[in-house]
Amino acid sequence: MIDGVMKKQLRVVPDERGRLMECLRSDDELFLKFGQLYMTTTLPGVVKGWHLHHVQFDNIVCVKGMIKLVLYDGRADSPTKGRIDEFFMGDHNPLLVRVPPEVQHGWKCVSPDEAFIVNAPTELYRYDDPDQDELPHDTDLIPYDWGLRLR
Repeated sequence: MIDGVMKKQLRVVPDERGRLMECLRSDDELFLKFGQLYMTTTLPGVVKGWHLHHVQFDNIVCVKGMIKLVLYDGRADSPTKGRIDEFFMGDHNPLLVRVPPEVQHGWKCVSPDEAFIVNAPTELYRYDDPDQDELPHDTDLIPYDWGLRLR
């Protein structure tokens, strides 16, 4: 995996009432700190990306539907510079992925219905000075085709 990226396979506990899935705990190896928690959705076939943060770590979980989360390491001083990681996550693979600062990331909804994603970043969102740089999903700066799956 890209240097600094961590993942945690999530455990789903079903019973007659429904199910419970713990996403992130303060005693997890990958937990750093808490900034905020938010939910976003993505419609089928839509790509949200690329973007990176300079300070913030993201802790991303798809809680309904399926997404293909893609990370690109463009950091000049990284031992994994140029590497691309893909994570298929959601209903069929409950997973949390921690994305470190300066790593480009985005996702595509690959389920037939809207995907629901929660993120617990380490920093608060600053409305007046966002910690985020964005690129279009089809930029030539990242060698990735959102329509293809890497092997």
